[in-house]
Amino acid sequence: MTDADLLKTAQAWIAAEPDEDLRGELSSLVEAADAGDQPASEDLAARFGGRLQFGTAGLRAAVAAGPMRMNRLVVRQAAAGLGRWLLDEESAGRIENAAERGVVIANDARRKSNVFALDTARVLAAMGIRSMLHPGVQPTPVLAWSITGLDAAAGVVVTASHNPPADNGYKVFLETGSQIVSPVDSEISDRIDQVDPLAVELAREDDHLILHLDSSWQRAYVASIPAVRLRPDVPGVPVAYTAMHGVGAETIEMAFVASGLDAPIPVIEQHQPDGTFPTVAFPNPEEPGAMDLLLQTAGESDAMIALANDPDADRLGVAIPTLDGGWRRLEGDEIGWLFADHILAHTSGDERLVVTTLVSSSLLAQMAKAYGVHSVETFTGFKWIGRIANDRAAEGQRFVFGYEQALGYLVTDRPLDKDGISAAVLMAEIAACAAADGVTMQDRLDAIADRFGRYVTAEVSVRIPPSVGAQWVAAIDADPPGKIGGIEVEVVTSYPEANLVRLMLVNGARLQVRPSGTEPKVKLYGEAVDLPVEQLYDLLNALAESAPRS
Repeated sequence: MTDADLLKTAQAWIAAEPDEDLRGELSSLVEAADAGDQPASEDLAARFGGRLQFGTAGLRAAVAAGPMRMNRLVVRQAAAGLGRWLLDEESAGRIENAAERGVVIANDARRKSNVFALDTARVLAAMGIRSMLHPGVQPTPVLAWSITGLDAAAGVVVTASHNPPADNGYKVFLETGSQIVSPVDSEISDRIDQVDPLAVELAREDDHLILHLDSSWQRAYVASIPAVRLRPDVPGVPVAYTAMHGVGAETIEMAFVASGLDAPIPVIEQHQPDGTFPTVAFPNPEEPGAMDLLLQTAGESDAMIALANDPDADRLGVAIPTLDGGWRRLEGDEIGWLFADHILAHTSGDERLVVTTLVSSSLLAQMAKAYGVHSVETFTGFKWIGRIANDRAAEGQRFVFGYEQALGYLVTDRPLDKDGISAAVLMAEIAACAAADGVTMQDRLDAIADRFGRYVTAEVSVRIPPSVGAQWVAAIDADPPGKIGGIEVEVVTSYPEANLVRLMLVNGARLQVRPSGTEPKVKLYGEAVDLPVEQLYDLLNALAESAPRS
């Protein structure tokens, strides 16, 4: 695209842009680029150099004008693409009565989330598709749960989850309450390609096909939570909690009380929804420092465990007290082991099923074997766990637990997506059971290690452009190294569907490498048994050194 074409395209976008703030900032950018400002020209080219790609994680980008950013025109285009896909699926007989059953929509508290949600409803209504809007802000698990409760054909939640404050996003769910998987993502993306974002028809806000739900569905979801408790006879213990400026606080308080537990001790500074995230630069419980205020609150109270949701409350972070009076943030796999240990010990039946992902710890499979239950290792992304749970139910297997190491946990059979609220309730019970038995949470982890071996995990990221990262992973697959950090590579396994390569070393270490699906980086995962974690990090860093930087 020539500079003149780029400016013409941007001017057309300005004319169609419905939001004054985005229209103004794009106008200023165009003026600067037209005057010869090189950074402005580069920014303009980046915004209009293509279309924000719709994948299994939906859309996610900074809120700004242009087809490569999150804005109302991009959201309208995505909604129209989703609508076309639903109508096509209905015509083909693959989704019954899709238009009549409609789409459930919810949003978080990020910038423009509410207008993105309403625009989605208006686009769908204009296409003859019923839409149902949740009131105010709602956690993603409430949205996912309500899809099956309302027998909807699909669901949409406007959220960027744990991304930085400048971002927003758009996730689509299937009628099962699970996120979309391939090839549905590409099918919807193809429909989006057919839509002119500057000319999407909108229904009136009061159109009869737009239904505004009340809070009854949030209450119904909360009423389902007590069923996750396996030892309701055990009294609760004090729990510190942060919503991390997200939308989980109200629902989690309701869920704790409904489950016979005291409401958690909140991090006051992070309790109310605030899309600017004033106290945390990166609202992700996995990030170093993100849980600092939570640990401070826990230390200043009588809390026996500290829990954190990400902003849309579908993930759960956990910290436990240490012997020196401090607190330790648990790794995602450690949390998964605690859940599995508790669930498998307090349920029965050889038809039980546990599911994890390729990049999560292999210990879950060993625990499942010891308990005589089914286990499956699937592709990265919680949507695949949901698919396995749904598919295996038809084979008579009963899903009891699934997790991915990126703080995603499912401790019930509905919805078929990670749920940081029900998981928080069950983790509070695990802490209560430990206290009742006179042991610590670390004691619980040590007991697991004594039984199965001391599994250690590590993760390293290399920030490089997505195309470069994909090429690097492909190069490792095509010509794997003979040694990493001086240790011989014994077995190389490729998982092309997951864009993942697994390297097994002679010392028993397992190294895996895959490009991130949501960020410009490649992730490296390590696991070993009875090996110092420092050595595992050394191996990952040695592999990372071979990465191209541009």
